[in-house]
Amino acid sequence: MKGVIVKCLSDLVTEKFGKDKWEDALALSGLDRESIFLATSDVDDTGALKVVDSVCKVLNISLAQAADAFGDYWVNVFALKIYAPFYRRANSAKEFLLNMDKVHLETTRTLTNACPPRFEYKWKNEQTLIMKYISKRGLIDFLVGLVKGVGKHYKEQLQITKLGPDTVEIIFVK
Repeated sequence: MKGVIVKCLSDLVTEKFGKDKWEDALALSGLDRESIFLATSDVDDTGALKVVDSVCKVLNISLAQAADAFGDYWVNVFALKIYAPFYRRANSAKEFLLNMDKVHLETTRTLTNACPPRFEYKWKNEQTLIMKYISKRGLIDFLVGLVKGVGKHYKEQLQITKLGPDTVEIIFVK
């Protein structure tokens, strides 16, 4: 996993809950309290997921709550600083989500060891998109949180349902 993900988590926890909570989570996960994550560095998936688990324990929240908070922060705060042109390319949540696979490929094509999740899309009906998450990491809850964040960014109401370990249903409410 690229360090940008853990860097975002660090910024979120530090900004919303305080530096001490982030340091407590690092310590609980077995890392040095002063650990720093660079955006382009490689972070072991197991270690990164251990940090996420530790954040949940320190903040006394569920993984789904952490994923929702991360998704909102990533889309509406963190990524806007780095990936703003990708947001400007889309005029709606639907347009943005349908481009996520291409965005992941474009943003990681020059990064060594990048292995971003991939997405497949299937329309159930005119308003309902089935989005398949393809990744060995199993972070479907984070996709749910990110989709919610995309809806918020574009000021659109979306109904998101996790259908399984690799699939979400998104209803674009009119």
